[in-house]
Amino acid sequence: MKEHRYVDIGRIMDEIFEAAENFKDAFKDEFPFGPHWRGEHFRWGDKADFYPAYSYPPTNVYMKADRSLVFEFALAGFREENINIEFKGDYMVFSAKVDKDMMPGEDVRYFKRRLKLKDIEEQRYFVPNDKFDQEKAKAVFKNGILSVVIPPREEYSSQEGIKVEIVKEDEK
Repeated sequence: MKEHRYVDIGRIMDEIFEAAENFKDAFKDEFPFGPHWRGEHFRWGDKADFYPAYSYPPTNVYMKADRSLVFEFALAGFREENINIEFKGDYMVFSAKVDKDMMPGEDVRYFKRRLKLKDIEEQRYFVPNDKFDQEKAKAVFKNGILSVVIPPREEYSSQEGIKVEIVKEDEK
């Protein structure tokens, strides 16, 4: 009998939207931004996972006391020149390519394989441009760890929302 494997896209989408909602709430309620920030409160749930969708490469995302946002990517086996980081709107886009000389030959048979190098295709991480100074971001690649530090903006700006009018179907 043939075994059928499937991916539950609905569950994955639910996890993504739940993480996005939690991330939005954290920025609104817990991150120290805006004129009310005086340094006396900074509560944060260590068990929160705001980027659950990417399992490779292993990544740490955290905020320092000075409100800088830090991403740490474990990139053993990658070369600095094959790593790309850029900002597109409110997202940091990260990608990396594995050198062909790092890939095992066809004649290799593993007894145990835990290090599975593979290309990383455009992973997007939410970094709101109105809260973080993307132009001052710094990245350091040392000992196989890529550390990206994005400092906060000096002046916090809040954009007003746009109201969408709802009309009856026959009034389009």
